[in-house]
Amino acid sequence: MNKDKAIRVTNFLKKFSPCDISDSLVKHGFPNGGFFPNLQVQSNFELPIVGEAYTVLYAPLDDPRPAISKSYIDSIPLNSVLIIATTQILQLPYAPYTRINNAMYGGLMSTRAKFQNCNGSIIFGRIRDIQEHNNLQYPVMSYGLGTTAPKPVLKLIGINVQLEIVLNSYPNKTTLETIDPGDLIIADENGMVRIPISKIDDSTLENILDYIPKRVKADQLVAEDINEGKEAAKSQKLRRSNL
Repeated sequence: MNKDKAIRVTNFLKKFSPCDISDSLVKHGFPNGGFFPNLQVQSNFELPIVGEAYTVLYAPLDDPRPAISKSYIDSIPLNSVLIIATTQILQLPYAPYTRINNAMYGGLMSTRAKFQNCNGSIIFGRIRDIQEHNNLQYPVMSYGLGTTAPKPVLKLIGINVQLEIVLNSYPNKTTLETIDPGDLIIADENGMVRIPISKIDDSTLENILDYIPKRVKADQLVAEDINEGKEAAKSQKLRRSNL
């Protein structure tokens, strides 16, 4: 996505919640609504988090791929959302969702990310230095907290690469979703949603965006109807009939 379009789209999405985005994604063929479960807000900040994904991948030390020596934190694009994950072998489809007790992200990283005008950091693992993130008023989400740095057990193997996230969408069935560099990320206290820019064309993206305010308006009318004593099911059917 070119810079001007990215700015237009992200500014538009800031007006809505991840729930609104999910409704539109479901309408356009994404059954899970782009939702990545189990992430928790870890710092005080102005919601929502919106931006293009800048991805970072960690692996166990015995992974055959070479470690990357350069730091990912000094190359964050303006107004992006930093997404950090591990390889699949370190992920779990159930709590605590990661096999790693070490934190993958800390306060100094948020300090640098904020200085570079990153819009937020979302970590599919543990973080540490919780008070530092709060003092910065910088947006951070993660699966949980820890105290130990990642270096004793993890190595950096990918920057701006596809991330594969293990999910548990149905009983006894593990599923996999991907996040690609440049995908649109929207997150707040409800959770994180991804619009898969790499998997849709420009026309589909415009249709997804166009549906969002129409659905929001329809649901506002449903709420008004309910407050007037009307049945929810009938009102939903009526107000959404032309969407």
